[in-house]
Amino acid sequence: MKRVDDFRLRLGDKQLVPIMVGGMGVDISTAELALEAARLGGIGHISDAMVPDVSDRRFDTSYVKDKTKLYKFNIANADKTVIQFDLGLLAEATHLHVGKTMEAKRGDGMIFVNCMEKLTMNGPRETLRTRLVAALDAGIDGITLSAGLHLGSFALMEDHPRFRDAQLGIIVSSVRALQIFLKKNARLNRLPDFIIVEGPLAGGHLGFGMDWKEFDLQTIMNEVQAYLKKEQLHIPVIAAGGIFTGSDAVSFLENGASGVQVATRFTVTEECGLPAKVKQEYFKAGEDDIEVNGISPTGYPMRMLKNTPALGAGVRPNCESYGYLLDGAGNCAYITAYNREVAAHPNDRTVVVKDKTCLCTHMRNFNCWTCGQFTYRLKDTTNRLPDGSYQILTAEHVFHDYQFSVDHKIALPAMPEILTA
Repeated sequence: MKRVDDFRLRLGDKQLVPIMVGGMGVDISTAELALEAARLGGIGHISDAMVPDVSDRRFDTSYVKDKTKLYKFNIANADKTVIQFDLGLLAEATHLHVGKTMEAKRGDGMIFVNCMEKLTMNGPRETLRTRLVAALDAGIDGITLSAGLHLGSFALMEDHPRFRDAQLGIIVSSVRALQIFLKKNARLNRLPDFIIVEGPLAGGHLGFGMDWKEFDLQTIMNEVQAYLKKEQLHIPVIAAGGIFTGSDAVSFLENGASGVQVATRFTVTEECGLPAKVKQEYFKAGEDDIEVNGISPTGYPMRMLKNTPALGAGVRPNCESYGYLLDGAGNCAYITAYNREVAAHPNDRTVVVKDKTCLCTHMRNFNCWTCGQFTYRLKDTTNRLPDGSYQILTAEHVFHDYQFSVDHKIALPAMPEILTA
């Protein structure tokens, strides 16, 4: 019986363990988690979601505080068009986050940055270009383009000296999305170095509608691989979404995938950025505690725990401090929903907004508990401790379990010494 370790992912001149840890924002996929994946010979992601705030936490900078102070006069104003990100400071924050991570890298693996197109930041083209170029400047091994079709993203980087050397890839959820991307970028004579096919069981934002149950990852993988073969394009394809065991991964690798991207099982590791109490919520979750809803202002469905504090919360839009989902005209679906509820309940001290959420605020505060479909199985990957809580895992333990396990078995961690003495 084969193991994941019997396969290798070839990117450029690298032969990697074919395990990629997904880029979960905001700072859920921390630098520490990405560094462990790279040290172990695979690929780790950091996310550039709300990177100024991440920099403030990591390096004690004051980007968010300074931005809040600058736009404080606009807090009570429903019109957010005046709020703009300082591109120089955005580049500086990206340099810090990416550069310091790359300086700390050890091992034979790679570190990529996950870049979401839906972070439009009241300047979709300019802010995206800044984030992409700054990541390349800071020495990132590769960039994964996510949360959008990214039809113009390659063009934003084409003049950079590393445009043809860095590993650049795209996440798609259909062969049609891939075809559109390739057609749009044909003039650049620059194919993606890898394609991540993300199925409907993934966590967070989904590339499907509310009919997601009608789709299947292996079917989409087959369609993508058939298309690439027909076009004689030799691009590594990586399967993602719902791959919970090493044996799950092997089944995709044996069917032509070059690698797998996994994330859910790493949410309950020591290196993950989620607070300890939230990790316990993930462990405790049952299958019925997981839902796909439409509360994201991006327009994409999201999978999350039903008890996530972001659901029904009516916080005032925090665009002066954050504003990462403002479109090019200063609009956000949450602002519209919030103002509607304020107008409908002018005398209420607390506003309840059920159809949308302030994603910036809640993701920043780890109050939006996005998760994969198989999160309810996490309790079976660890030990229940005498106090009723679950033992937190290490990223190395989870990585090696994917790498070496067989027959859908999951290795439990060793019990803490204090309990075995």
